[in-house]
Amino acid sequence: MSTMQEKRNIPDRLGTSTARLLGSWEMLLLGVAILIFIANAFASPYFLNAWNLSDATFNFTEKALVAFAMALLIIAGEIDLSVAAIIALASTAMGAAAQAGVGSFGLVMIGIGVGLGCGIVNGTLVSVLRLPSIVVTIGTMSLFRGIAYIVLGDKAYGGYPDSFAYFGQGYVFWVISFEFALFVVFAIGFAILLHATNFGRRIYAIGNNEFAARFSGIRVERIKFILFLLTGLMSGIAAICLTSRLGSTRPSIAQGWELEIVTMVVLGGISILGGSGRIGGVVIAAFVMGLVTFGLGLLNVPGIVMSIFIGLLLIVTITLPILIRQIRQRATA
Repeated sequence: MSTMQEKRNIPDRLGTSTARLLGSWEMLLLGVAILIFIANAFASPYFLNAWNLSDATFNFTEKALVAFAMALLIIAGEIDLSVAAIIALASTAMGAAAQAGVGSFGLVMIGIGVGLGCGIVNGTLVSVLRLPSIVVTIGTMSLFRGIAYIVLGDKAYGGYPDSFAYFGQGYVFWVISFEFALFVVFAIGFAILLHATNFGRRIYAIGNNEFAARFSGIRVERIKFILFLLTGLMSGIAAICLTSRLGSTRPSIAQGWELEIVTMVVLGGISILGGSGRIGGVVIAAFVMGLVTFGLGLLNVPGIVMSIFIGLLLIVTITLPILIRQIRQRATA
């Protein structure tokens, strides 16, 4: 009887799940974030000020909004390198409208509309014409940014309505900015979309094996089109926040952000090859990059050094998982 009970006894998997969680990339990244936070606290006496910490969130919230959508796109095996140029074009359109006397609501609609329009262009070229996304978005990156330069030249747009400043400078409660609140809401929304819906499971299926996904009845092109549309939408929202925070528009706005956004996504554990990753990792990676750049700023480190750091970070986060996988394969063999 005791033997039968032993055979029927199902082992508790909580310990295994806990061990897997503690050994995950997200937990490692969280540990890095805590260490960076402590280092910044020792490096600068101004870091632990509540308002300074609130200001630190502006270093990553706008980029993270785009990174959430980019994460889904990369999991599906695609990429969009035109996101920063979409921000520039949307900001230019809003600036031109502000000069014509359009109010805050109209400016928000224009920013969102331009972002969606650019997403439709990218989505059509990739999902309908079946062109490689990296080639398409490099081309549209030059196209969208070029239009902004043609419209503005060496000038800048200003004169936005006072109420428009709330989106990038306003606070919903004490030190909690509107941008940070928006970041939290979208982080939860994208986590639910990716991890708790059939749409999210289909994204993983496409990224793991697009050929098999087609034969299982998944409408691959349609999902990719939606993902490019979503990336354009989030770029438009980021353009609204950034333009509102700066209070002006130049054609060089958000220059180089595509590199930082991709770095944020890959650092968060999203495989550049597609098929794996979690939104939680992207959230933690956003905090890591924000803390690093803010800490370096407090120490008056030049911007070029920050750019070098971002480039090195991207190289390391792409190569490290590949090296670990190769080492494990050799050890198994």
